[in-house]
Amino acid sequence: MKIKKYPYKIFILFCILIYACTGSQYDNGNNKEKSLDTIESVIPDTNKIPADKRGEMVRYGRQLMLHTAYYIGPEGINGKYLGNKMNCTNCHQDAGTKPYSFSLIRSHEQYPQYRAREGKVLSLAERVNNCVMRPHNGKPLPLDSKEMIAFLSYLKWINETVPKEKFIRGEKNLPLEFPERAASPDKGEILYSQRCQRCHGTQGDGLMDINNVTYIYPPLWGKNGYQPGSSMHRIIKQAQWLKANMPYDSAKWNAPLLSDEDALDIAAFVNDDRIHNRQNPESFDYPNIEEKAIDYDKGPYADKFGEQQHKFGPFKPVIEFRKSKGMTASY
Repeated sequence: MKIKKYPYKIFILFCILIYACTGSQYDNGNNKEKSLDTIESVIPDTNKIPADKRGEMVRYGRQLMLHTAYYIGPEGINGKYLGNKMNCTNCHQDAGTKPYSFSLIRSHEQYPQYRAREGKVLSLAERVNNCVMRPHNGKPLPLDSKEMIAFLSYLKWINETVPKEKFIRGEKNLPLEFPERAASPDKGEILYSQRCQRCHGTQGDGLMDINNVTYIYPPLWGKNGYQPGSSMHRIIKQAQWLKANMPYDSAKWNAPLLSDEDALDIAAFVNDDRIHNRQNPESFDYPNIEEKAIDYDKGPYADKFGEQQHKFGPFKPVIEFRKSKGMTASY
């Protein structure tokens, strides 16, 4: 049997198509958006929340997402669980439904889930409390409290609005292309003054609402900011979020104003603990160091790179080394 030989140009075209379908090795799981049946977004219709007892909890859960400090902040009307006056929606925008904004749209079906940061399987309620304790510097909600049940009810309801067997654009973080250089706090400081300072202030302390209950624009460091170990304290994680969402009044995920390098530099400046103080957690994470995220800035590590490079980069050598050794390279 004679085998037909394809022309060289056809072979090259075939290789290009394969790369386009599989994506970059640094996509960190975002290839799903290219390979699965994808829909643009899901915006849950709150008018469809059921008009019954369960619906009451769903509505309260949504209000907790939007106005967390008002209900359970330091001066909360229904309990004093948070240690600062930020709201969940500061990071999980639009009450956890905005694409590429730490979306919670499928969280209810994704838990229980193994979490490398804790080194164990967590329930969704435990994960909610992680946010209460870490970014909010607070104390955990009782698992049977009205507030915890409301959070879980709301997360279950938004999950029910998702079409099954489809991938929603924006479930994961917006991918970045990593530069050859490290992220620069110095460059980030200049960009911060141009892009961020008008809302978050020269000292990163945000803008408090006139009622002194919560922030119009949240603090980015200091005693009222998020703790180390929070997702926002990791430079890659924050940069992905920044590119998709900031500046808040002009950027869109599909029309970002920040380049990948800009977002990384701003995140490096905001999270530079050498110049910005913030509350420290009682302990650090990742009991299994081989599972540690590459942009987590506290050693020890299961590779040859130190804290400085894990925090600021360059990240490509870390990823390439860890993959060459058959290790995880998550971020």
